[in-house]
Amino acid sequence: MQSIKNYIEENKSRFLNELFDLLRFPSVSADPVYKNDVLATADFVAQKLKDAGAESVEVCPTMGYPIVYGEKIIDPALPTVLVYGHYDVQPADPLELWHTPPFEPTVRDGKIFARGACDDKGQFYMHVKAFEAMMNTNNLPCNIKFMIEGEEEVGSDNLGKFVAGNKERLAADVVLISDTSMISMETPSLETGLRGLSYMEVEITGPNRDLHSGVYGGAVANPATILCQMIASLHDENNHVTIPGFYDGVVELTQPEKEELNAAPFDLEEYKKDLEIDEVWGEKGYSTLERTGTRPTLEVNGIWGGYTGAGAKTVLPAKAFAKISMRLVPGQDWERISDLFKTHFENIAPGSVKVKVTKHHGGAPYVTPTNSPAYQAAYKAIEESFGKAPVPTRGGGSIPIVALFEEELNIKTVLMGFGLDSDNLHSPNEKYDIFNYYKGIETIPLFYKHFSELQK
Repeated sequence: MQSIKNYIEENKSRFLNELFDLLRFPSVSADPVYKNDVLATADFVAQKLKDAGAESVEVCPTMGYPIVYGEKIIDPALPTVLVYGHYDVQPADPLELWHTPPFEPTVRDGKIFARGACDDKGQFYMHVKAFEAMMNTNNLPCNIKFMIEGEEEVGSDNLGKFVAGNKERLAADVVLISDTSMISMETPSLETGLRGLSYMEVEITGPNRDLHSGVYGGAVANPATILCQMIASLHDENNHVTIPGFYDGVVELTQPEKEELNAAPFDLEEYKKDLEIDEVWGEKGYSTLERTGTRPTLEVNGIWGGYTGAGAKTVLPAKAFAKISMRLVPGQDWERISDLFKTHFENIAPGSVKVKVTKHHGGAPYVTPTNSPAYQAAYKAIEESFGKAPVPTRGGGSIPIVALFEEELNIKTVLMGFGLDSDNLHSPNEKYDIFNYYKGIETIPLFYKHFSELQK
């Protein structure tokens, strides 16, 4: 493995500059304004896979944005790893909160600031560079396939169809994903599960037009007020979600599982200090680590209506809107939860308004087995690279496609991320430590080494 380390060291500057080039593409899949930029990003990724030594590289069209595929099959009899990542990013809004332009990567204090730096361009590109290092030092011990999509941030609707239609092409022994985080570089960790997701949008309509709040206020229902009341009713005094049937089937942790989860290093005071909050908030009876990794939640992601411009305008709005997401845990089906939400939200609306509920996207929760050769290979790779054993954790985020990989391809997934929870994912000033980027490139070849040995 020393030759790989030497190669990485000799090419560090180029590896970083290439990542900067990738980050300059505003590949925002949610906004059609960026369509050409998203397509250009796919072409860039395909070219870099070819440059790294991948074969059969193709920008595969879908009904939405394309999927970039590439592979290197050195021997069909050897194990095969399928690497998944995504080249699309979240919108950069609100732009005024960025300290530097979101699509002009800037280094401050050893950190790369740019949209997509951690989620997921910086993390999936580690795999491309690790692959290049293994290829150029003749150290690739097994087969590798890449599948990098452009719609993860909008639900991966077309990836599911692609996977179902390309089972033979995508056949592998494990899926390897770096789109998650570690506790810290001093305390490395491996995520053993992800929460599922149900993403909804609601629209409340009152009168047929915006009204003068003095002439009509107090006599006509205000959709913004009604919406706030309805949303507030979705949690009780113990911060439990009040939707009937929401918790049906939820798999509770065993006491040993709780103890193991809460044994992970966590400083509550530092957590509050980092977020500049006085108190944490959440479901009564559970720790912060349990709330963020193993319990279902309901959150308002955005709410708007009426006049929001400068100055004052005394208006009673005709409509009000909100986007609401629910993170789900084992035992919850996202389609069922979406239907429960729709029924409940419509039922609690007063007769003075009309309600429209739209289901956007979602996905199932996932728990990966810790006794599999692939998980043990990731464990050994991190232990060897960091000099200490990783702590098993549960991730609070969602990668909806993970459950589909198991359903369609009948293979497990290993979540070997190198980001940090403090990297401002989906927020202004997203960042990724340069150290983490290089550490990932150094660690990934060790996964291949151990996985190949454990598969013998």
